[in-house]
Formats: sequence, C-alpha cells, structure tokens
Amino acid sequence: DDYVTLVAASSIIRPGVSQSGMMREYIQRFHNPVRMLNTPECLLDLLRETYGVMVFQEDVIRVAHHFAGLSLAEADVLRRGMSGKFRSREEFQKIRDNFFRNCHARGYSEELTAEVWRQIESFAGYSFSKGHSASYAVESYQSLFLKAHYPLEFMVGVINNFGGFYRTEYYVHEARMAGATIHPPCINQSEILTGIKGTDIFLGLGLIAELEQQLIADLLNERERNGNFLGLHDVAKRVRVSGTQLRLLIRVGAFRFTGQSKKELLWELLRIPGMSPGTSAKQLQTENSSSLFQEEFATELRLPELDHGAFDDVLDEIELLGFPLASPFSLLRNPLTHTLNAAQLGAHLGKIIEIAGYYVTSKPVRTVRGDHMFFGTFLDRDGYFFDTTHFPLVARQHPLRGKAVYSITGKVVEDFGFYSVDVIRVEKLPYGFGSF
Repeated sequence: DDYVTLVAASSIIRPGVSQSGMMREYIQRFHNPVRMLNTPECLLDLLRETYGVMVFQEDVIRVAHHFAGLSLAEADVLRRGMSGKFRSREEFQKIRDNFFRNCHARGYSEELTAEVWRQIESFAGYSFSKGHSASYAVESYQSLFLKAHYPLEFMVGVINNFGGFYRTEYYVHEARMAGATIHPPCINQSEILTGIKGTDIFLGLGLIAELEQQLIADLLNERERNGNFLGLHDVAKRVRVSGTQLRLLIRVGAFRFTGQSKKELLWELLRIPGMSPGTSAKQLQTENSSSLFQEEFATELRLPELDHGAFDDVLDEIELLGFPLASPFSLLRNPLTHTLNAAQLGAHLGKIIEIAGYYVTSKPVRTVRGDHMFFGTFLDRDGYFFDTTHFPLVARQHPLRGKAVYSITGKVVEDFGFYSVDVIRVEKLPYGFGSF
C-alpha cells in the first residue's frame, strides 16, 4: 500500500530474515497488528515502522545501542562480527558479554535478552541495509507500474534482456496472457531483438539457435536498403547465405509470408545453385551476387502432396527457439481428465485434488533435519500460476523429471489468503511425439 512497506518487503525475503522466523512474524503482524502487544515497548519505540521486528542491518545497530546500551562503535563491531567480518574474535566476544551484562543491568529478563540476541545473531550477516532495500523498492515499483500499465512493452523489454529468473518461454507466455499475438521470427518483420507492433509481437532473429550474427546483420541491412524480401530465391540472390542457414530460417517459419509450406520451401531450396547441404556463405560470394534483373526459372517443379504432421512445427520451435509456441497442454498424447484449475483451488481448501500443471521452476531447500525438499511453480491449463510444496518423502519418491506437464495429486492449503498444494504424488504426462 505504501513505499515503506515495499522497502520492508524487499528485505524480509533475504535469507537471514526469512530463515530466522522474523519474515513470518513481520507478515503476521502486518495482517494482525494486535500481535505487537507482546513486544516490549522499548523495542516497539525503535522498530515501530516494521511492527517491532528487526528487518534491516541498521536495526542491529539501533537495538544494540538503544536497547542494550552498547556504544555505536561497539554496535557496528557487533553487526560486522555477525557477518563474519571480525576485527578480532576476542573483541567480538567482549561485546557479546557487554550486551548480556547491560541487558541484565537494565532489568530485562533472561528470556527477552536471549531472544533479542537470537534475532540479531540469526540474520545480521544475511540482511539488507535499509538504503540498499530502499533502492530495490524504487526499482520494483517502477517495474510494477510498467508491467501493470504497459504489459506488452514491458515483456518485450524483459525478453530482450536475454536473461532473468525465468526462461524466455515464460516471458513470452506472460505477454500472450496480457493479450499479445506471438509470431515466430520473420525475415520481413523481425529485427535482431524481439519487437512489438500494436498487439503483435515478432520474436527476434537473435533468438534462433545457430543463426549467424553476420547473416542477421546482412539481412537487416539489405532489407533496409532495398525493401522486403520476396521469397527464398530473392534472399539467396541479395544476401550471402549458406543452405544450412536458410534451412534454419525455413524451419523456424521465417518465410511463412510466402504462403508456401516449410517442406515446399525445403524442396525449392535444392533448386538454388550452391545450396546443397554443407555449402558455406563464403563459397557463395560470387555465385549469389546482386543481379540487375529478376531471374525466372524455366521449369516449375511439381511436387507430390507433402505431409505436414501436427508436431512438425513444435519440434522445430523447441530445437531452434528452445520452447514451443503452442500450449504444452495441446501436445499431450492423451486428453486431460483433470478439470480443476488454479482459480478453483480456494473452493477445495483442505481437500485432496488432482490438477495438471506445466512445470515452470522449483526452489530446493533443506529442512531443519537436513532433508531435501522443494517448492514448485506450475502453469495450469488456462495459463495461470499455482505453487506446490514437495516435502522430503514426496521429493524422494516423486521427483520432477524435466520440463513437462505433470498430473499432481495433493492437499489444498492456505496461507494469508494464498492457496497452494501440498503434493502427495506427481506423474509426468507423455506428449504425442515423445518427451522434450
């Protein structure tokens, strides 16, 4: 609701605050401020902005100085010592002793003193300074504003970063969910980076695996000088390009404006001199130089009816772009029997449900006993996110096996109004053309 809360939010997710239990305590007090009543007034006066919870590195100094009576120099040594930056261990131990001695002299109970020390010790070395967190909050809000009001432009910008927490596939998906029509790379519409025209997003030529950067530059320069390309032969005449590179462009759909199928274009490629497999662009330097006149072929190649399988484009896209442009759910070998989606989880709170999800990412963690478990994120059949928790036994017995659609059985749980699934078992669903 406000900037102060954003600043705290960008800090409480850091390892120290979240693992010490203070992240959850902050959230609980945010939703129910009555919980602050059990906090000593001396701490509330110092930390009222964050509901009496230490959130920033500066909080360590303030509490050590005002609560425990340490000097500011001692408080800073304490902060540095917590992060392993000791001036000397003896000096740090001396300050620790002073902390407990001063708290006892001020009449604090041993229980309160020990709890305050535990909080300082648990997060001081793994937390943000307030200034650091404040700058992140500014960037977070600016990004949120752009995503809310200019979602397509924002997603195109993120795609063109060529990196981020998620794969390019999911930023493309987000753009589609925001109303965009996604087009594969096109030699007449695309630039090296992904571009947007109204609600049409054309994936960039730079996303095509193994397409040479020099060829992309040559295509764009020639298109700017002499206009759009007319077709396959026109490209071969105007630009130095090998048959191998043209095959990549054909398979990704970059010539779909011609109205010819990919297989027709691949056959047509064989009629162009020097385009046999393995011919390099350098070998074509003199063969395909620019011509003053439009060349016509004397004979027209008559082809038999060429079969185009339902998954041909999908396999090309996975190989050349890294992901399919079709919905993964449309590629399943067998129709889904699940009807539940993410929006309906709340109506099944506490119940065992089955839901199909396309794997997005997971976060591995260790329990207090050292066992491995993880949290998962999936997309439902309608394209919306939902989260899962895979406790150690389930994580061992039902591991996720790569990017795929999974059938997930689990119990619906709720935390602060957010619904997720505690997983009981998962099953990888087969695609109609095998797995990828």
